[in-house]
Amino acid sequence: MIELTGVTKTYPDGTVAVDDFSAQFPPHKTTVLLGSSGSGKTTILRMVNRMVDATSGTITIDGDDIADRDPVKLRRSIGYVMQNGGLLPHRSVLDNIATVPLLNGVSKASAHARARELMDLVGLDAKMAKRYPAQLSGGQQQRVGVARGLAADPNILLMDEPFGAVDPLVRAELQDELLRIQHTLAKTIVFVTHDVEEALRLGDQIILLAEGGHIAQRGTGPELLGAPASPFVADFLGLDRGSRALFDHDGVLVDAFGRAAGVLTQDASA
Repeated sequence: MIELTGVTKTYPDGTVAVDDFSAQFPPHKTTVLLGSSGSGKTTILRMVNRMVDATSGTITIDGDDIADRDPVKLRRSIGYVMQNGGLLPHRSVLDNIATVPLLNGVSKASAHARARELMDLVGLDAKMAKRYPAQLSGGQQQRVGVARGLAADPNILLMDEPFGAVDPLVRAELQDELLRIQHTLAKTIVFVTHDVEEALRLGDQIILLAEGGHIAQRGTGPELLGAPASPFVADFLGLDRGSRALFDHDGVLVDAFGRAAGVLTQDASA
């Protein structure tokens, strides 16, 4: 369990990126931080592994305050996948994936064996092991990034808009791959995106953020779609625009295409 309590991040110039944020990210589930630029979602993500230190508040992992942990060791225990992959250009695919295990003192043979297992897990052909990032497509680079994030077998995987730089078809394939991997491995995933469709598809829990890390609403996709907490939420989700509008059909919420999106509670339908 990751728990953030009263977390604030203020930068030296006075900018308040996150103001009094509190939330729980449950184990073995995918929590999506959804919001536009300036909502603080990436800052919140990076405070979990101390790439950014909170100005105030507490962040605990399984009850332990991360402020008491060595930041380098903490980061090596948590998987991290960023938008552009963040691959080392002069290292092969195999060596990129093996980076953290090697830093943790695992033998090169064992680290490479683990890397080859992960290449198969994320759908990369074994023939790509000796290629370099510049020789890969954007989608392939992102798969390498996911494999590298999983290489040390972390309980937690942080993903900062990991599929935002690829075309829609590849993005859908990578989302499919992540769903399959999560079904297999059941990691605690915190996933940052500004894309509503991606959030609805991937999130067990969605936290929709307004400016400054203020929580506009949290819940499952159907809960947000079925009962938006404010006009801001409804507008962000596009509930008044076309296919995401919802209709009551005998107590079941359906979209304009007839797809089930949630169930009305007794109170909501009264």
